[in-house]
Amino acid sequence: MRLDGDGWRNFFDSYRRDAFRLETLPSYDVAGERDEYNAFHATGELFIPPDDPWLTRVRRFRESGRWIGRVHIVTRPLSDYLRYEFAVYRHTVDAGEDVRILDVTDRPDPGLPDQDFWLFDEAAVVRMDYDAQGRQLGRELLEDVDVAPYVAWKHLALELSVPFREYEATCRA
Repeated sequence: MRLDGDGWRNFFDSYRRDAFRLETLPSYDVAGERDEYNAFHATGELFIPPDDPWLTRVRRFRESGRWIGRVHIVTRPLSDYLRYEFAVYRHTVDAGEDVRILDVTDRPDPGLPDQDFWLFDEAAVVRMDYDAQGRQLGRELLEDVDVAPYVAWKHLALELSVPFREYEATCRA
């Protein structure tokens, strides 16, 4: 089932315990981020107001006792987009999101899929579909799917990754 607009937001916000995202792309082309992305690369600065809708949602999830996190698989050198996304991550981490980085530059394939997905409560999987340029094509709730591989990938990604701030510190060293 395709999830869009309010249906996606309502589905997402209804999770009970944990929401996990695996991100696999070096860049995403998100129309709503273009101005912010361009400004960041022009100035090196990123301002996200405290009442930003995503940050507000993350704080609300955490205040209600729910965990939200992601692992982004990266290779060096980091893309321009990843440098921007890292600036965003500083804000989302401050809001309570558990952002982790899995750098696969100098390691063998860890056995994770090359497909972005969200896993909710280790029971529901939403596949995130993108084209070759990182433009989102849609979101698909995978019905009648065995969630066991997704749960295993979540645990493997969390085990092999490092917290964002720890990874970022090594990038600056």
